[in-house]
Amino acid sequence: MALTLKTPGVYIQEIQTLPASVAQVETAIPAFLGYTSVDPGKAVRISSMVEYEENFGGPYVGVTIPISGTTPNLAVGIPVVVDTYFMFESLQMYFANGGGPCYVISTGVSGSGITDTDYTGSGKALEILSKEDEPTLIVMPELRGVGNAAGTTGTFYTVVQQALAQCNELQDRFTIIDVYEGKTVALADPIAKLRDNIGTQYLKYGAAYYPELNTTLSHRNDAIKFSGGVYNGQTLAAVETLAATPVAEAAGAPAAAQFLLEIQTDLSNALGELSITLPPSCAMAGVYARVDNDRGVWKAPANVSLNNVSDPAIKISHEDQEDMNVSTTGKSVNAIRTFTGKGVLVWGARTLAGNDNEWRYVPVRRLFITMEESISKATEFVVFEPNDKNTWVRVKAMIENYLTGLWRQGALAGAKPKDAFFVNVGLGETMTAQDILEGKLIVEVGVAAVRPAEFIILNFSHKLQES
Repeated sequence: MALTLKTPGVYIQEIQTLPASVAQVETAIPAFLGYTSVDPGKAVRISSMVEYEENFGGPYVGVTIPISGTTPNLAVGIPVVVDTYFMFESLQMYFANGGGPCYVISTGVSGSGITDTDYTGSGKALEILSKEDEPTLIVMPELRGVGNAAGTTGTFYTVVQQALAQCNELQDRFTIIDVYEGKTVALADPIAKLRDNIGTQYLKYGAAYYPELNTTLSHRNDAIKFSGGVYNGQTLAAVETLAATPVAEAAGAPAAAQFLLEIQTDLSNALGELSITLPPSCAMAGVYARVDNDRGVWKAPANVSLNNVSDPAIKISHEDQEDMNVSTTGKSVNAIRTFTGKGVLVWGARTLAGNDNEWRYVPVRRLFITMEESISKATEFVVFEPNDKNTWVRVKAMIENYLTGLWRQGALAGAKPKDAFFVNVGLGETMTAQDILEGKLIVEVGVAAVRPAEFIILNFSHKLQES
């Protein structure tokens, strides 16, 4: 700044010589939208299951175990499982697969019914999410509940379309999509249903995964209740508490400790038969976070194993995946498959725009989202600065330093920085005199993003004996 000199003396003026720097934004901060035991009515940022329970309560009481009789040999019936509400278990899968900080937005109280308007209505989940700047992934694991008993897609893909539209509008987030497989009646061809119903707009902002996953998670005791007989309507956790504390029993009911002892074998057998099957989006959100942290957003979140998964609900073969991965419709679906000696692996890294040469790969799309958001935030200081060469040089140096750092980490392809990216700004280069009069500072940035080696081709031939 220019000094005003009126009094004789020595004056110090600091000269700024270093360009501003670009701070990279977070790349894998999911926002989970779904039903919770407690609805705080706002988006909440959490980093653990402890924080989830503090804000949203515990799991939905979704398992009912019929019992009969009052004194010894109580018979345990076949458990009745309501698997519509599983946000608690979805967050467990997310953290188990490498997830870190995330946002949770409640669409309502669990058990109140699932409707598309809870996601897309005015003031509802997606609108609340649109006002949050940090989330970079949209995950809606419970959305399958909007389908009806006949197994049709209902409004499932209407909500997905709204999520993709938000990604396109804000250009700072990406949607992880579950293939709708039917709520109570399985669809004959769920992938065809996806391609028929998801539309054609903004497909580069989403990736679909199939099939659902059989997990090794178990139902917590406070998610299991009894029906009929003694302790009707009470959870297993509540009865266990009674067994451990000297409190009066309900009239006509045996002591809780004796009750649990009498049904222990049948209860263990009944619970042992239960498994929790979840849509893959919650686990994939954790995979995205894990791969970003270990390698970088430019690394494909594929060929990695899933934790807490016993097997995919549907076995997919090499031949089954051919049409899923490369389709004439252009709508690719990423398979989750089991490989002998390797476990359950994510075996695909394509967006729904599978035939788009620019945006067919998940890591390319997400790398550009990261670069665009990081550079956009870093250049905000230029607003209202003089639109002259001094400012142009500062902006160019700042962006080039950032891209050079990405190139050194392996995010950009090229033997030299000039082969990996370019940054252009200036009068007669990116702007006309009219642009400057109108207050426009236009910067052109081009990058050569690395792409995954999806098809490894090994050519073998016979070599004639020479000695």
